[in-house]
Amino acid sequence: MLTLSRFSSKTFSIPTMTSWYLSDLGEAKGRQELFTKQSPQKLKALREHAIIESAVSSNRIEGVQIDQKRVATVVFGKSHLKDRDEEEVRGYRQALKWIHEEGKDIPVSEKTILTLHRMTRGQIWDAGKYKEKDGDIIEKYPDGRHRVRFKTVSAKKTPTEMKELIQLNDECFKEKWVQPLIATALFNLDFLCVHPFRDGNGRVSRLLFLLQCHRLGYEVGRFISLERLIEENKERYYETLEQSSQGWHEGKQDPWPFVNYMLFILKAAYQEFESRLEATSGSKGDKTELVLSAMTRYSGPFRVSELQKDCPGVGVDMIRKVLKDLKAQGRVDCLSRGKNAQWKRTKKW
Repeated sequence: MLTLSRFSSKTFSIPTMTSWYLSDLGEAKGRQELFTKQSPQKLKALREHAIIESAVSSNRIEGVQIDQKRVATVVFGKSHLKDRDEEEVRGYRQALKWIHEEGKDIPVSEKTILTLHRMTRGQIWDAGKYKEKDGDIIEKYPDGRHRVRFKTVSAKKTPTEMKELIQLNDECFKEKWVQPLIATALFNLDFLCVHPFRDGNGRVSRLLFLLQCHRLGYEVGRFISLERLIEENKERYYETLEQSSQGWHEGKQDPWPFVNYMLFILKAAYQEFESRLEATSGSKGDKTELVLSAMTRYSGPFRVSELQKDCPGVGVDMIRKVLKDLKAQGRVDCLSRGKNAQWKRTKKW
């Protein structure tokens, strides 16, 4: 039973851990604009690195690997590709480019899902097509044993189930059944449980998560590879997915382990993004621009302590120096004295 349908009644409670993640992510999103106004060259380097990591990691999770020496050529070059693995890595890179450039205008629709699958599967015969045969998720052990990790939706029912999932997703966002990031994770869980394709479901699910985050304004995936973070926490990914898929067919699943995992990945990406920029934004000019940008958010009085929260990596002394210079220029006024003094921009701003 599709998890999203259980949230239409709005008779549910959100776990404390989930609320903490949402709060942290809301703050990170609020700081996002300030960070993305920093050095264009540093951001460009992060973007290029993230694209390589995402294309390689998402495929490697599924056992698709290419020669490390060929990575840059496969991802950014136009040379002839040697095999299907290279074809799928380049296809994933093209899907990333589409999402990064047009993400906010790309709907979460059946056409989009089939297009993403076709792009990431290259010239394989069933690229962009739902599975034609039933196929369960099998876990294989080193000693040759195996078990059915999850029984997916049958091939016959898949088209109908996917149409229902997409419709529920649209209604969920329109009617605000649940916080949007939670809805995004729930959609991802349902997609993986339906398992609509013969192969490539994991890769498409990660692209859909990136796309939906972009549409919600959480754009850290441009600069930090969400796929690489998932790969680094792969065991937890499979563990929470199994926990949350148990009882799915009967409508008795517990979605929160998987929801919290996806929120954890997004939070980890923001932490790494801010950490990397703080480590490289050591110049006086960069920090001054960051303070000036933060001040534009205040139409009324503000304090140094408030600016400091909006300027990660910038010390109090630096903020006070910027304010002192601006006061000499007549661009700000100091409204009181002491440690908690209030400041305000003037008409000269």
